[in-house]
Amino acid sequence: MSDDILDHCDGNLLTITLNRPENGNGLNDTGIAQLTALLQGAAGRARMVLLKAAGDDFCVGRIAPRGAAAPVLLEALAVRRGRDVVFNCYGAFRDCPVPIVAAVQGRALGFGCAITACADITIAADDATLQLPEFGENIMPTIAMSALLGKVTAKQLMYLAYSTATLSAERAEQWGIVSEVARGRSGLETATARVCAQILKAPQPAVLAIKEYARVAPGMEIRGAVDFARSLHAVINSSSEMRR
Repeated sequence: MSDDILDHCDGNLLTITLNRPENGNGLNDTGIAQLTALLQGAAGRARMVLLKAAGDDFCVGRIAPRGAAAPVLLEALAVRRGRDVVFNCYGAFRDCPVPIVAAVQGRALGFGCAITACADITIAADDATLQLPEFGENIMPTIAMSALLGKVTAKQLMYLAYSTATLSAERAEQWGIVSEVARGRSGLETATARVCAQILKAPQPAVLAIKEYARVAPGMEIRGAVDFARSLHAVINSSSEMRR
């Protein structure tokens, strides 16, 4: 593990900190794989995850490794395999059984915008800005776009990708990418602590069931989603852990 990403667990809360403030917390593939591994192992260590960043920015995107050579032309299969590190990270957000709360400040660009959307709850400081800049740099933005599916409407997704517009925290909240906008960095810390405390005081079966239902139910037809809700409600509420 490198110092580009720090993790600390107190037994209930796993805090993951993007730690390249001098580079806007941009992550290379090694850092992205490290983030993926931490999320994949989170449920075995803690009851929830807090994802945050050091410095002025949340994450300015995916960057080349330090000292990387000039890019070479690769075959399509090699390119596809190289992109899997990003898709695996998005999948780790979706599949993590415990809730993930992101605290976002400053710029969240490309991959940074995508993981902002991937978090289950995103609290943003009012100085946060979100953007998919890839199309303006002649790069296909479909990798990041895949992370926003189900988070925004088709028209919003098309606009974000084609226009490369920068969204304010307030507009991102209106679009459903951000859950809450906090005033300043101190407000971000306060709001994040409040949400984390609310989750941590709840019985864990209920916490896990909410994440499971939110992940699975949108892909079901309505009758199945209702039946799934009925089943989860009965099973979880019968647990002795709900009566402690």
